[in-house]
Amino acid sequence: MASSETDQILVERIRNKDDDAWGDLISRYEGRLLAFVESRIGRRAASEDIVQEAFIGFLRSLPNFDGRRPLESYLFSICAYKLTDHMRREGRRPALPLSAGGDSGGEWQLASPARAASSIVRSGEQKDLEEKALVEALREQLDRWKDRGDWTKLRCNELLFVRGWANKKVAEHLGISEQQVANFKFDFLTRTRTLVGRQGLSEDIFPELYDD
Repeated sequence: MASSETDQILVERIRNKDDDAWGDLISRYEGRLLAFVESRIGRRAASEDIVQEAFIGFLRSLPNFDGRRPLESYLFSICAYKLTDHMRREGRRPALPLSAGGDSGGEWQLASPARAASSIVRSGEQKDLEEKALVEALREQLDRWKDRGDWTKLRCNELLFVRGWANKKVAEHLGISEQQVANFKFDFLTRTRTLVGRQGLSEDIFPELYDD
């Protein structure tokens, strides 16, 4: 079966809420997306986060996805956008446009340190709002896991986000599959985004929540 036809079937399975389809998508493309991101930032844990964000972005955009467009290039485009956004949050910007192809280049350089005082104050205030929103969302998730006795899920996300372990290391430590780790991470990120979105924050706070 041609790759394009396989992708079309996979997308339809996801749209039809096939329980195994999401895992098949991750298995098919996660490795390539990780290699693309890690080759540019050199940090495994951060690369995995960016790839997970790309998958979440794909899921959100699925109702508007044109099946005539190659799925691989679409996923790489989302991933490149998430990578660019990540680098900007770290205070860096691409010196060259970041393309989605596997051979794309792009050097990164530090943004100018000469920031206005008002900009620094605004960024500090925004950081406080972001922290409060995240604390509230995380507290709700932790309470939910404790009430349900989801200790494996709790430990998994603690190792991923607090200790910064890679998916494979977490899976080996907890005695579960890498797919389960990926699913736990995806559920955690998706629910965190939902909980933060429910707080009615300005679009200037977490603008990615309002991306089309």
